[in-house]
Amino acid sequence: MKALTKKNFLILGAILLTFVIVQGLIFVGIINSFYEITIAMICINIILAVSLNLVTGFTGQFSLGHAGFMSIGAYSCAIINLEMNSTSGFLWGTLAGALAATLVGILIGIPTLRLKGDYLAIATLGMAEIIRVVFLNLEITNGAAGLNGIPRFANWMWLYIFTIATVLLINNFIKSSYGRACISIREDEIAAESMGINTTKYKVVAFAIGAFFAGVGGALYSSYFYFLKPDLFGFLKSIDILVIVVLGGMGSVTGSVIAAILLAVLTTFLQSFTAVRMIVYALLLVIIMIFRPQGIMGTKEINDLFKFRKKDERIE
Repeated sequence: MKALTKKNFLILGAILLTFVIVQGLIFVGIINSFYEITIAMICINIILAVSLNLVTGFTGQFSLGHAGFMSIGAYSCAIINLEMNSTSGFLWGTLAGALAATLVGILIGIPTLRLKGDYLAIATLGMAEIIRVVFLNLEITNGAAGLNGIPRFANWMWLYIFTIATVLLINNFIKSSYGRACISIREDEIAAESMGINTTKYKVVAFAIGAFFAGVGGALYSSYFYFLKPDLFGFLKSIDILVIVVLGGMGSVTGSVIAAILLAVLTTFLQSFTAVRMIVYALLLVIIMIFRPQGIMGTKEINDLFKFRKKDERIE
């Protein structure tokens, strides 16, 4: 019990210390608006990558529709934000966007998650494109022109709170009986079915949770960057999120966090080299995948690298 208390205390301390340090640097002006945008993208990408990792990495379902759920959260929050123009409107918009994305995820997941492999990827990709085209033709979303002048309420505090909450909640879900059932589906779906696990049920649950947090990520995006248009949530956005998951390690929450940070820092560093930016970016990804195909962390978490208790210590 002492080991668990010490572990929780260290984690809580690290979370609070990170927030205080970044908030202090922003307050004194060391972190300017340019770097604040990078930090915002890191937080949003962590939310998106960790939620997609639950579906793709831990449950083994190859999904290319995450950008579609993100767009639902973004537009829902933006419309409510424009109407209410308050912090409470931002929070209600975030909740509404996440719930709307979850509902669509369940409705789409029930029929499509009976598919496997490439067929599932194609189905989820088609779903994301349908969502994008719907937003492209709706009057309330202003069609192809998009929404602009969205009130900005997503500051560093809210970004950090939602990011930490996403990581902790998904990590706890993975460690639960539901999470173990999802992992068993990834390892061997036929064996899981033979043991009495309702594989469709658990795949839909994982898909719904992933959609919920993708909606949260979209809501934060809309409330930070003022402007939305359907093209922001196309096929390439889903690929960007998938790249973070694969680079960090399929089945590692820690890996998704590290990869999101590394790619954001790399992209920021290469801003000065516009002519070769995408070439260098792609080349580095290829090199990493050649020499570390399982990703940065593989399926390991940070606890596997830093033990908080000795081998001979026992929890009473």
